Amino acid sequence: MSDSMARKKVDGGEFAVLCIGGFLLSIAYGVTFLIPVLVGQRGGDEALAGLIISAATVSTVIMVILSGHIADAIGSARAVAVSGLFLAASALGFAIIPSAGLSLMIVGFILGIGWGAFYTLGPILVAAIVEPVHRIRFFALLSGSMMSGIGAGPIIGRIATGWSMPIETAFVFAFLSSLAGGALYFLLHIRLTKAGKILPHVNKISFGATREVIASPAIYSIVMVGIGGAMFGGLSSFQTSYAKAHGFDYSLFFIGFMSAAILSRLFVAGYVVKKDPLYSLLILTSLTLASILLFLMLISSQLAYLGGAAMLGLGYGLTYSVINGLAANEAPAGLMPQSLLLFSLAYIIGVFGFPLIAGNLIVSSGVQTMLYVVLMLAVLNFALVLFRIAQRATGANEASVLRRK
Repeated sequence: MSDSMARKKVDGGEFAVLCIGGFLLSIAYGVTFLIPVLVGQRGGDEALAGLIISAATVSTVIMVILSGHIADAIGSARAVAVSGLFLAASALGFAIIPSAGLSLMIVGFILGIGWGAFYTLGPILVAAIVEPVHRIRFFALLSGSMMSGIGAGPIIGRIATGWSMPIETAFVFAFLSSLAGGALYFLLHIRLTKAGKILPHVNKISFGATREVIASPAIYSIVMVGIGGAMFGGLSSFQTSYAKAHGFDYSLFFIGFMSAAILSRLFVAGYVVKKDPLYSLLILTSLTLASILLFLMLISSQLAYLGGAAMLGLGYGLTYSVINGLAANEAPAGLMPQSLLLFSLAYIIGVFGFPLIAGNLIVSSGVQTMLYVVLMLAVLNFALVLFRIAQRATGANEASVLRRK
């Protein structure tokens, strides 16, 4: 099926609404990278900030497991619309609650409810209306929109403080954007209903389906996204601490990372998907590894800081898009939604769970120690790609021997 035919399946601006709504909802997650600043202003440290961020892990895990059931009951788009209310509530909570203890952990739990449902169901909506051959590209476009929102969150905070406004201003902005994003997805639900495109009841996860997905090649992408999520969660959640330790402007990281991630997903992903995905992953995970090595060696160069962030955005950003498509296309027959649910679950555990470890590492041993742990995670992802390439080569050789016999 051609690109024009793929787009025809999401005609009438439906895919555009998916992306715009995704951008608006993602701002609420992006502003969480400002939590270390917010907590610091209220007398806390990185360990407490990591605890608050990781409070979302429990609720996101619950929501990923339940999201398929909820989507089957009320429709994926409407479920995402409801998640926008939880994201809005969490952003408002961070903005108005003056303390930095248990109350903000509760807000973090609410954040996890909203982000878990939205992050899981967005790709499932895309996968249901796009043919497998085009999924990687359309996943890249949706995730590029989401990354735009995520990157915009801390930049909004930097602009606010630059204009002598409190950091809470960014959270108020996220509150309003979440309401707007939720409204767009509700309108999308109405549009899909009228067009007869409501998804059938196929999204529920079960132990049997989980075992089948784990036994399939899709498990490699699921493990890789969990590791990648931990890397991204550690680097982004405590980028303000890293920048402060080196005298950098933290907004440069998010500008470089976001620009490279978005541009690569918009203009490079279409080229990458035509290549062998494993060899593409080998190059992309190498770029990610090199970017983290650069962060470890940086001393005072703002330009190198910006370049390292851009290299990370290119490597990590396209790696995510490729393995997202592989998780869908390598899933067992009939279990693509369940594979994507587990993909989301792994990412969320990494991105929300690792900041708890990272925050304690920073407090006890410093930012550099945290970066060394992130480096080890990057090496692990690179090794997984090498393993898959070797495994495929071995299988091809065995098949060749059998044919000769």
